[in-house]
Parts: sequence; C-alpha cells; structure tokens
Amino acid sequence: MSNAEAKPVLHSYYRSSCSYRVRIALNLKNIDYATHAVNLIKSEQLNDEYKKLNPKGEVPVLFIDGKALAQSLPIIEYIEETRQFKPRLLPEDPFKRYQARMISEIIASGIQPLQNLSVLKRVGDEKKAEWAHHFIKVGLDAVEKVLEESAGRYCVGDEVSLADCCLVPQLYNARRFNVDLANYPIMTAIEERLSALPAFQKAHPDCQPDFPGESVTKA
Repeated sequence: MSNAEAKPVLHSYYRSSCSYRVRIALNLKNIDYATHAVNLIKSEQLNDEYKKLNPKGEVPVLFIDGKALAQSLPIIEYIEETRQFKPRLLPEDPFKRYQARMISEIIASGIQPLQNLSVLKRVGDEKKAEWAHHFIKVGLDAVEKVLEESAGRYCVGDEVSLADCCLVPQLYNARRFNVDLANYPIMTAIEERLSALPAFQKAHPDCQPDFPGESVTKA
C-alpha cells in the first residue's frame, strides 16, 4: 500500500478543541482513521520528533493522502475539497459559506487561542480561570449574535457545516471554565441537535483512546 493509500492518522489530544474539530469532520465524511495520542500535559507536542511534523508544536496533525497537514481549519477545508460528497462542510451558497467561515474564525482565532494551554501557563494558575472565562464569554457573545441571522437547525441553515465542527468543541471548553451558557439559547439548542448525531458523539473527548476519565470541568 502506498503512502497515499494508507489509512489516515490523526495526531490528537482528547480535549484539544482543534483536534476535536477535525475528528468531527472526519466522522462526518465517514473517513476511517487511526488516532495517535499526543499528551499536551506532558509536552509531547514540543519534542523534536513531533516538531518535525508541526514546527509550531501543536495538535492536530493529520496524515492523509501521503501528506502531513497542520492547523485544524485548513485540514477541514482540505478534507472538504478532496472529498466532495455530502455532507458538505462548506455550503454551496457563497454567503452561507462566508457565514460558516466567519463563525469558525471567531472561535478559532478569537476564542480558542486565548484559552489554550500555552497561554494559560503564561497567565499563571491564579488568573487562568478568570482569563479564560472572560475571553470565552466575549467570543460566545459574538457568535450568539451572528447565529440570530445564520442559524436554522444548525449554525448555518439546516445543514451541518464547518461552523458546527468548531462550535461544539468550544462549548465543551466553555463548560470546563464554568461559563454560564444560559445566555446562549441559540447555540445550546444547536449543540443539543448536533450531539444526537453519531459523528459528534464519536468525536467527543470522553470517547477518545487517551481519555483518562477525569471530569470535563477540570482545567
């Protein structure tokens, strides 16, 4: 079997929201893949061997089609562009496609980087929960406002998209930092519908091979 034909391998950490997004996308596209766990707490992403895959020392990295791909949103777009069968992760309509990308960008650029492990280590133990809570809330306030226009059953109309792949992992993290989600009725209703889909269930951190059995609320 050639490298291009080999089973995809996702280098992942169970509660990394970036890894979680890609797991959802792979599941939605019914792509069979293997998981290689990278323990962020033990800094395995920073060793020399791993940094040959991703010089920035981050998860995920997806080996697919003989290539090593990094950064979750470009990975998902690659999956969409090379597997152009339903469900479409980017809507066919240009404005809906913009909406899906815009919601994803708010989460992937405006929330997640500010509450990831490397940033919280710099903030320090005393301030990290307050810091993460603040920036998650600011970002979710913006997403909820966007959803007032874009949402149907899911983030953009009635079809699952890239935006949904980003939303569910971010709400998982919001709960870890005790963000009150009562003020976000649109996104929590969408999350409930998405959580009934097998692709999202299989991608959940609790279902990953490296899940240690700890509480979702533990930082």
